[in-house]
Amino acid sequence: MRIQKHPILEFKRARKIKFVFDGKSLEAYSNETIASALYANRIKVLSFSPKYKRARGFFCAIGKCSSCLMTVNGIPNVKTCTTLVEEGMEVKRQARFGELPKARKFKATNKVLFTDVLVVGAGPAGLSAAINASRLAKVIILDENHCVGGQLIKQTHKFFGSEKEFASVRGIEIAKILGKELQTKRNIEIFLNTTAVGYYKKEGEALHLIAAVRNNEFLEIHAKKLIIATGAQENFLSFPGNDLPGVVGAGGVQTLMNVYGVKPGSNALMVGSGNVGLIVSYQMLQAGISVKAVVEALPKIGGYFVHAAKLRRFGVPILTSHTVKEVSGNGKVENATIVRLDENWNEVEGSEKEIKVDLVCLAVGLSPSSELPFQAGCENVYIPELGGWLARHNENLETGIKGIYVAGDCAGVEEASTAMLEGKIAGLHAGMVIAKTRKYNSEVYEAMKELERLRRGPFGERARKGKLRMG
Repeated sequence: MRIQKHPILEFKRARKIKFVFDGKSLEAYSNETIASALYANRIKVLSFSPKYKRARGFFCAIGKCSSCLMTVNGIPNVKTCTTLVEEGMEVKRQARFGELPKARKFKATNKVLFTDVLVVGAGPAGLSAAINASRLAKVIILDENHCVGGQLIKQTHKFFGSEKEFASVRGIEIAKILGKELQTKRNIEIFLNTTAVGYYKKEGEALHLIAAVRNNEFLEIHAKKLIIATGAQENFLSFPGNDLPGVVGAGGVQTLMNVYGVKPGSNALMVGSGNVGLIVSYQMLQAGISVKAVVEALPKIGGYFVHAAKLRRFGVPILTSHTVKEVSGNGKVENATIVRLDENWNEVEGSEKEIKVDLVCLAVGLSPSSELPFQAGCENVYIPELGGWLARHNENLETGIKGIYVAGDCAGVEEASTAMLEGKIAGLHAGMVIAKTRKYNSEVYEAMKELERLRRGPFGERARKGKLRMG
């Protein structure tokens, strides 16, 4: 299942180690997650549903869903998609909701931290926010993954836009550039493998308190300004068999292939022809996976022509007005049935076609990860053009709660280029308020104008309308 050759990527596998899964010794590399190591060992069933005990597999790969929760070294509900595997680690599939061991052998420590600006999330928006806020203030940035970059670390395609937004540079390179810049900032403290678990409002200058967990350490982080850049999560689709192992989100497929060099399957059906669906389909071809078809419920292809043309050159059919009707298999995906849709989105009887696949990739949109701003009490609004429910915010990305900002997909699902610009605006604005200066007002204005320009194109229309509805 490991990818040996790739036209763009070179997989630098670290030290080979052994860990134990359900009593069986398995090999892995120390720079891969537990879930990716299991996939490389052809183990696709990671858990079982609590009520009906149906098998659950790998899905999002970014800690947003619960499909990969397992018991690790006696601790239940560990997100194995974001936790690195270790030598001698004991991993078990858990029954139901998991149970803490009766013997209390775990020791926890507590740390209290104070900062000017706290950034939650180290993807393109969070990195940009932290780098720009640090020009004026002390910053802490945290992320629950083991490296910075968010979804950029899996993007092998070259970006569009202007030079300022890294046009013609691959996402994986942008992640490295931003990560290196972050490391050079002396007034930025970075916390990885750290999960924000709650927001608490305080009195005084440091108004915002985030509770966070890093391994066995509990962190109280007090901040004057809070920038939430928690990204987005994959949408799901309702059809029989949608929970079979082998039905994977597009981001999860990218993570396995492009980050860990593991093939998520051999024969794939892609559901969705937006830019994500088209790009990931091409990346699957690069990884040596046969893409049997791309189905799109709309009567036209959703993504850029250039991405669709690449697939067609490789003979991949893109079937518009088609959807997945059912997925079946014995404990994992073995077949998918697709069906044609009429102009009223009804299935056309007799048009069903069965395709033999072991991977069904869902690229049917994203929803903002708004749990933290909502828990903080930010006003929530539903704007379909921005991906659904999100925190109301102004042009500086500040929410109705003074000092809390949202940026990137968390502030409306768009592309990484706009996420970086929003992070810049939020970071500079928060920093200037703290420093009581207007020194970088012109840069904020320029970033806003660039956002307008990016949203002026046909693929920015929805976001532009959504932001207008924000008021």
